[in-house]
Amino acid sequence: MTNRPTQEEPAAVPARAKQAGETQSRWSWVEAAVWTERMLAALDEGVKGGRWFSLMDKVYALANLRKAFARVKANGGAAGVDHQTIEMFEHRLEENLTTLANQLREGRYQPQPIRRVWIPKPGSREKRPLGIPTVRDRVVQGAVRNVLEPIFEREFAEHSYGFRPQRGCKDALRRVDQLLKHGATWIVDADLKSYFDTIPQEPLMERVKEKVADGRVLELLQAFLGQGVMEGLEEWTPERGTPQGAVLSPLLANVYLNPLDWKMEAAGYEMVRYADDFVILCRTEAAARAALSEVEQWTAASGLALHAEKTRVIEATAPGGFDFLGYHFEGGRRWPRRKSLKKFKDTLRAKTRRTQGHRLSVIISDVNRTLRGWFAYYQHSTRYTFPPLDQWLRMRLRSILRQRHGRRGRGRGRDHQRWPNAYFQQQGLFSLVTAHACLCQSRRAG
Repeated sequence: MTNRPTQEEPAAVPARAKQAGETQSRWSWVEAAVWTERMLAALDEGVKGGRWFSLMDKVYALANLRKAFARVKANGGAAGVDHQTIEMFEHRLEENLTTLANQLREGRYQPQPIRRVWIPKPGSREKRPLGIPTVRDRVVQGAVRNVLEPIFEREFAEHSYGFRPQRGCKDALRRVDQLLKHGATWIVDADLKSYFDTIPQEPLMERVKEKVADGRVLELLQAFLGQGVMEGLEEWTPERGTPQGAVLSPLLANVYLNPLDWKMEAAGYEMVRYADDFVILCRTEAAARAALSEVEQWTAASGLALHAEKTRVIEATAPGGFDFLGYHFEGGRRWPRRKSLKKFKDTLRAKTRRTQGHRLSVIISDVNRTLRGWFAYYQHSTRYTFPPLDQWLRMRLRSILRQRHGRRGRGRGRDHQRWPNAYFQQQGLFSLVTAHACLCQSRRAG
């Protein structure tokens, strides 16, 4: 069990880390343009009063802004309300970064409105909002994150995996699998309703102020939370939430849920959280219902709401199971959840339309990229997952070949003799079944 970080007042910032090698190893992911060895030592040992001052100069440092832009460029994304693309910003990069640095240093920087679009939810007719800040705002938010993320990362609980350095979905899934195998099969399957859009801003800022005392940084964060939202031709200002799509949103979302993490930890519950998606694994139904009751009380007191239709207590070995991070868990096994399979098939359908004119080798090369990426994530599914998918994809490829031979309909009947499985293997088609068999063989050999 992870111990909560100490709240005692630490010593002043030391001149050097006492164990520089260990400090650098632990914080190897931090932005070197911001976090010097001396600052890392302070991060390990704590700063006086537990709050960080004089951070704004780290935010507007040109080296930090350059690193922030590099990440914005790597992530890609559309232009914001000013219609300036990443390429346009980069064309006059040093001039743009110098302008941002001067505005931040002099207190003249003002975020622009966020462009809101609605994107489909996988496997659903519903849509979710996505906020698209301007490139300049994404750069500044990235620079702020480079400064603040290590400060809060030190405080986060072990069982929080979402949007954190050196952690990811696979780590969270691995922990769930371990707990299930050790008998924690009563599950609190929780869903926070519209979490990112409903975070109360004032309590959120109070939690930030527990660790950050630089008034200019706090004002900048408040300005980002108060950004206008441009939806169509109308602009409005949200009173709650932090927009999905904004660079700082994942960090702030974790900051707000951190007290819940520690509350569950202190009560002895095994919680696994990835951003706003979490499960609590217990050994008895009574424990699971008690955990849910505590979560309900905390969310209500914190200005949040659980989705009544999607939050439940279930037994993982019983029919029905539960979904978490794209997987469905049931009866001691796991496989892709229904929505994940639908999204996967929809992607492959778009790449294997019968009327497209690409050569088969080009189609297979394109399909293979999707197959390999999908298998990398879902490789731990039960082996029964993969044969039907391989068969379905070969059927679609046979349908393409059938169309080109002047026949209608899906690949069937003698098409299996004309183009047997071995034919597609010779063409280089990635096989999920073969990949899974190789994976199992390598595990046994290890």
